[in-house]
Amino acid sequence: MRRKLFIKTYGCQMNVYDSERMAALLARHGFERSDRLETADLVILNTCHIREKAAEKVYSELGRLARLKQRRKARGEEMTIAVAGCVAQAEGALMLERARCVDIVVGPQSYHRLPELLARRARERGAVLDTDFPAESKFDELGVEGGAPGVSAFLTVQEGCDKFCTFCVVPYTRGAEMSRPVAEVMREARLLVERGAKELVLLGQNVNAYHGMGPDGREWNLARLLYALAEIPGLVRLRYTTSHPSDMDEELIRAHGELAPLMPYLHLPIQSGSDRVLAAMNRRYRAADYLRLVEALRRVRPDLALSSDFIVGFPGEEEEDFQATLALVREVGFAQAYAFKYSPRPGTPAAAMRRQLPEEVKSRRLQELQALLEEQTRSFHAAQVGRLLPVLFERPGRHPGQLVGRSPYMQAVHVCDRELRIGDLATVEITGYHPHSLAGRVVRPH
Repeated sequence: MRRKLFIKTYGCQMNVYDSERMAALLARHGFERSDRLETADLVILNTCHIREKAAEKVYSELGRLARLKQRRKARGEEMTIAVAGCVAQAEGALMLERARCVDIVVGPQSYHRLPELLARRARERGAVLDTDFPAESKFDELGVEGGAPGVSAFLTVQEGCDKFCTFCVVPYTRGAEMSRPVAEVMREARLLVERGAKELVLLGQNVNAYHGMGPDGREWNLARLLYALAEIPGLVRLRYTTSHPSDMDEELIRAHGELAPLMPYLHLPIQSGSDRVLAAMNRRYRAADYLRLVEALRRVRPDLALSSDFIVGFPGEEEEDFQATLALVREVGFAQAYAFKYSPRPGTPAAAMRRQLPEEVKSRRLQELQALLEEQTRSFHAAQVGRLLPVLFERPGRHPGQLVGRSPYMQAVHVCDRELRIGDLATVEITGYHPHSLAGRVVRPH
């Protein structure tokens, strides 16, 4: 009798990818994925440590799970609770002390050991902790089994980060940079396309630092990998995220002008427009370097749209630093961007810095920056009206005969056309826009 598995995923696309791989691994060991928490034999919370108060949100969820677990126990049923991901890595043994309902705590580099950890839990009847950084690659064990990936599929090619930005926990929770071998990436990519994926989104904490070993015995960079992936029959779109400005080399920039499947949309976080704040963040570039990079990208691909991340209220940020951020935003012009108030992450250098800013200052600056970014997003959406865009349709809409796809710039596009099918790529005339999407009509198959 197959057991039921419920996974709740927090945070980034890489966690989504990891959850799919864990489900595929556990399927080999008798677990069937379910969307019903109440009847699950194994519950996994795949956590993220990036957002504010991330750990507390996990503990709140564990409180609800503890009550459910007790009710199940009273009926003679067993529920195993595992916490995975970056909060698990950061909290470690503390999590087992704070949340007695947790049976397994497993870090991001040890997912392939889940069957072994479940067996240990069954043998020893005690909580199990694995937050090591094992020498073997988890990708060797996780495999790529599973059902249809969908029209757009995630593919992790790189993990970890060596940059050590002072606000970030990733080097401590995901470890040092590790790139998957080219042959392994290509094998998974071909399998995803054979199963129906038309678009691949390459993932990495610092994806453009990719340096996987190639079949020729030499390291390949991300650009060379993209050129190889673009040759896979049936693959029509490529994207990658998230990038660090310091690792955008000339070959990768050139690829944006030469590779037709590589979409003209790039997420390139800058975090601040102030050189002083960037230095305090240990970002390893200046605002002028970022602007030169944007200029180089737009030179090879004039229709390139950019998104970015910003942190306001970093320790010691003065009003003139914040104004420098606003000035950079106005100069670049972003299609989409994400802005957050700085919040300390335990164990990071920034958490111990003096001159932590008052909450009201951070809130005011965030509101002002978000208003500017939202204005730019509206302008970008409005500029698409009347254009003909290739749209890849991914899912049904809310209305009969409606499908939702993605423009090359990651915008959701709603179309009513009963002849369209999920997976179709069609040319669409954009007829209107909303805060988070576009409306259009099909002109012809693309």
